[in-house]
Amino acid sequence: MQNTVDYLIVGAGMAGAAAAQALREADGKATIAMLGDEPHPPYDRPPLSKGLWKDGKEGDIWRPIDKARATVHTGRRALTIDRTAHRVQDDAGDAWTYRRLLLATGGAPRTLPFGSGFTYFRTYDDYRQLRRRARPGAHIAVIGGGFIGSEIAAAMTMVGCRVTMLFPEAAIGARVFPVALADSVTAYYRERGVDVRSGITATGGEAGANGAELALSDGSTLTADAVVAGLGIVPNVQLAQAAGLQLELGGIVVDDHLRTSDPDIYAAGDVAAFPAPALGRRMRVEHENAAVTMGQRAGQCMAGLDAPYRELPYFYSDLFDLGYEAVGTLDSRLETVEQWVTPFREGVVYYLDAGRVRGALLWNTWGQVDNARALIAAPGSFDAASVRGRLPK
Repeated sequence: MQNTVDYLIVGAGMAGAAAAQALREADGKATIAMLGDEPHPPYDRPPLSKGLWKDGKEGDIWRPIDKARATVHTGRRALTIDRTAHRVQDDAGDAWTYRRLLLATGGAPRTLPFGSGFTYFRTYDDYRQLRRRARPGAHIAVIGGGFIGSEIAAAMTMVGCRVTMLFPEAAIGARVFPVALADSVTAYYRERGVDVRSGITATGGEAGANGAELALSDGSTLTADAVVAGLGIVPNVQLAQAAGLQLELGGIVVDDHLRTSDPDIYAAGDVAAFPAPALGRRMRVEHENAAVTMGQRAGQCMAGLDAPYRELPYFYSDLFDLGYEAVGTLDSRLETVEQWVTPFREGVVYYLDAGRVRGALLWNTWGQVDNARALIAAPGSFDAASVRGRLPK
């Protein structure tokens, strides 16, 4: 079937939903279509590893896509883009002619090089699968000590599961947190009953309906009821690459109006490699704030508004009773300056490079995201003495 629309959105996640709503607000008569490869309409991802394991309700995660009056096609994957004809072909045999196109294709979870039956935590269906297995007393093996792995391990423990964490680094969050903070977080997890096996990885194994068995790098084996892997994602750029769009940082290069190298194609969310003037470089971010705000600005720009995306995105996490917000580049290889009200429980960590603040970790410190953005944008020069105390105000 041949379809003609004003705006076509490939990807039915948070970025795509935000773009659809912005398009509708800017262009009340436009025709908007959305293709999503999941069988569900757009929903919020953060509750899958956070609130739904506490007192959150599944009915609250769905984004109000009906307000955008967009035609949403779930379980539908775009196969090719003909940039000259402004046409997208999907896997249901339909062709979509567009005036402007948004690529909000997200990413696919990184997978282990062995075995099957593991849960690679990314989608609502992954959450539902894990929810069925996360019975009180069940033994859950969590592979990964980063953002997702740490959240899942905490969530599983809070619902009464026995949890074993496996990851190659020396401590939880070692790639992001200063050494002392990472060590403190790891000790805190152990105090909460998590069997943290830092420096140990899974080298083989299989999972099925009756449980899982993993071979570990220290020569031992681990038996569990389920295995959950949080190994990050690989951006879905195959469609853009085949269409000849410019790529960088594993994503699709966009300007500050979210336009790709084709002026009628835009990109937003996990796949967009966007300019960050405050950091003096291009970056790609895989978090909620970037997806929603970028999607909104992309929709506005697609509709002809002058709505540049110049916001330095932030992300947040909940780890048992610990919580944080983070802005900019968090890399433990940078110079870090710690400013604690209570050591490892409340404070700020600054990340410095070449006299500039490149990132800020707000550890149980709230209401400072905008101030952190302003500090990162400030020309400096900063060192450990002059930066300490700049946040909070």
